[in-house]
Amino acid sequence: MSTYDIAVREYATLGEGPTWDTDAQRLIWIDILRSRVYTYDPASGRRTILVTEQHVGAAKPRAGGGLVLNLRDGVGLRDADGGFRWLHHEPVPGRRANDAAVAPDGSLFAGTMRYDEAPGGGTLARFTADGLAQAVLDDVAVSNGIGWSPDGQLMYYIDSPTRRIDVFDYVETDGVRLPVDRRPFVTIEEGAGFPDGLTVDAEGCVWVALWEGGAVRRYTPSGELD
Repeated sequence: MSTYDIAVREYATLGEGPTWDTDAQRLIWIDILRSRVYTYDPASGRRTILVTEQHVGAAKPRAGGGLVLNLRDGVGLRDADGGFRWLHHEPVPGRRANDAAVAPDGSLFAGTMRYDEAPGGGTLARFTADGLAQAVLDDVAVSNGIGWSPDGQLMYYIDSPTRRIDVFDYVETDGVRLPVDRRPFVTIEEGAGFPDGLTVDAEGCVWVALWEGGAVRRYTPSGELD
C-alpha cells in the first residue's frame, strides 16, 4: 500500500482547485465556502492565506504575477501588490462561481452554478484579459473540471450531475479558439461518485477526482480507465 506525507495540514469546508504555479514554484488551492485562497511553497515552507470578500470558485496564477479569481459575482484580478479590480462583474442572485481553467491561448474559462444546484442554473464562459466575456454553455448545473489535450486540439469538461467527462474539439473560428462538437468521453458508473476536478497530463491522460467517491482516476486518451 502506498504511503503519503502530509505537506500542509489544513481543514476546509469545501477545499478545491489545487493548481501548481510554475513561475512562483508554489501550490495554490481554495476553500470555496470560507472564501479563502491558500498558497504553499514546498522549498521554503512558506504559506499564505488570502481571505476574499466573496465565495471563491477558483484561483489561477497570472502571467504578470498575482491571481485571477472566479468569485461569486464575477471574475476579479488581484495584483501582486494586493490591489484588486473586477475583470467582469455580473452578480446573479442565488448563483456562485465554481471551477475555472486557463486555456492554451491565455484566456480564462470560468464556470458557475446555483447554490441549490438547479439544472440549467449554471454557465461556462470565456474571458479575455481585456474583460471580454463570451458565453460557451448557458444551461449547466454544476460547472466543474476543465482541461486541454497537450496539443491543444481537444477540451475536456465536466457538468457533475451528468456523471460524464465530455470532450470538445477546440478550434479557431474568426480568430478565436472555442470548443465545438460536445460529446461524451467517459461516463462514471452509478455508485462511484460524481466527476469533479479534472486535469490532463503530458501524455494526454485525463485525471478526475470523484466527489463522494473517495477516488482519483486516470483515463487514457481513448477513454480507458488506466
